[in-house]
Amino acid sequence: MIGLISATAAGAAARDRLAAAWPDRTRVYDGPVKDAVRAAFAECEQLVCFLATGAVVRLVAPLLGDKASDPGVVCVDEGGRFAVSLVGGHGGGANELAERVGELLGAEPVVTTATDAVGIPGLDTLGFPVEGDVAGVTRALLDGEPVVLDAEVAWPLPPLPFAAQGTRTVRLTDRVVEPGDDEVLLRPPSLVIGVGASKGAPADEVLGLVEGALRDAGLSPRSVAEFATVDAKRDEPGIVEAAARLGVPVVTYSAEELAAVDVPNPSDAPLAAVGTPSVAEAAALARGGELLVPKRKSDRADGHASMATCAVVRRPGRGRLAVVGLGPGARDLLTPRATAELRRASVLVGLDQYVDQIRDLLRPGTRILESGLGAEEERARTAVAEARKGQSIALIGSGDAGVYAMASPALAEASDDIDVIGVPGVTAALAAGAILGAPLGHDHVSISLSDLHTPWEVIERRVRAAAEADIVVTFYNPRSRGRDWQLPKALAILAGHREPTTPVGVVRNASRPDESSRLTTLAALDPATVDMMTVVTVGNTATRDIAGRMVTPRGYRWQEGTR
Repeated sequence: MIGLISATAAGAAARDRLAAAWPDRTRVYDGPVKDAVRAAFAECEQLVCFLATGAVVRLVAPLLGDKASDPGVVCVDEGGRFAVSLVGGHGGGANELAERVGELLGAEPVVTTATDAVGIPGLDTLGFPVEGDVAGVTRALLDGEPVVLDAEVAWPLPPLPFAAQGTRTVRLTDRVVEPGDDEVLLRPPSLVIGVGASKGAPADEVLGLVEGALRDAGLSPRSVAEFATVDAKRDEPGIVEAAARLGVPVVTYSAEELAAVDVPNPSDAPLAAVGTPSVAEAAALARGGELLVPKRKSDRADGHASMATCAVVRRPGRGRLAVVGLGPGARDLLTPRATAELRRASVLVGLDQYVDQIRDLLRPGTRILESGLGAEEERARTAVAEARKGQSIALIGSGDAGVYAMASPALAEASDDIDVIGVPGVTAALAAGAILGAPLGHDHVSISLSDLHTPWEVIERRVRAAAEADIVVTFYNPRSRGRDWQLPKALAILAGHREPTTPVGVVRNASRPDESSRLTTLAALDPATVDMMTVVTVGNTATRDIAGRMVTPRGYRWQEGTR
């Protein structure tokens, strides 16, 4: 929850705008400002104070405890010009909140955290538990001093300026070790605990078993990613509570899936009870990895039979491939999720002209692998190969990466040994449709007229089907210098099923500085005015030109009074 505090009418007006925009995320605190700040600080994860920074400093100073637990505090001035991240930039999320508040109120976000200012990800923002001299090692990174990465466990990281040699170290480990001087420990979520339990097994017994197994193996509980078990034990209270107390989720598999996993210690007891010869080991190994602790049973002081089993597996760090749609070109149509993935990637793969669009968003040290037109399959293979090395990769495409872009060749290359994340983007058809009006108000289809990858006979059959079905059609790749006959042919097919006056929208470079658009008709469109930077949208029999806008009704016919 975000607490909102103001002292003046101007501050209250801005406060109310924020509250209206985020009704489920905010709570307004009225009354004396000192009391309001104290209450919000105790009750909320974040605060936005529409007050002077000096006043807020004096108000929150007595309340500050630890940066890992203090709420993030953002100050907005009376004029609404600046959103200042004051306290808890990383731990409290104030830096990101300042950005979001700035976007909403039209204020300039002010972030003074050193790592954010120079584009280096903070060691405490990587999503891992962190221990050791975070401030000292971070300062060394900022000062350009050599910091070495000691990766005992391979795990994808964003770009950081690590050196081959140096006196300061960032150690990526899941073992129980104490950080040395000038050292930071990062705890990757590499450990999976397979758990089996009899009905009614106490949570204390399950958790004691797990903690003992980790302790004996010298493994850190802070690197546990999840508990894994069989579907039949999904709601077993002892397992659920033990996982909750450790702060990890419970993942389950069917008995059939677990029975197919090869384990060193199968047993008849779970086979009879839940249909698989192994629960703990099989669940831990279900997605692969190294078995560090074979199945072990809990010890009971009362002499009764054990009610819980566990096994521990280290999963290797999987490479991460984000397939990112950049949108049609305008920066404000690039989604925040796409921006976050670009800044997370240690390697960027893309067409050179698309790389140029977003080069300024990349963190320092991001390795860029760019190539020219016509190398889609090569880029897809490169991105997957880099991900298989355990790195964090962003593969970029224009519009939506899944629409005539890089997602399909990349996923054709990728297997289940890497994680693939799709990041949607605004497509050319949608961007052009918004410029033209509402041409896609009912069923519509996109068809590429390029026969480089698809035989013309297939393309023609699809155009004919769309014509006969009376579907709005958006043509991608409509015409190039060496391919100038396909668009006239496609338009002729549509003309056999639609009136010559059918509206046609032509948009070139949608959302870019040299954008142009026009509304014409099926009979009047001159194909020679179209090129590869253009999308052509042909209406159906119900599409109309209304006040210069191309509009397709949501129903199959215009309702009375809408003409």
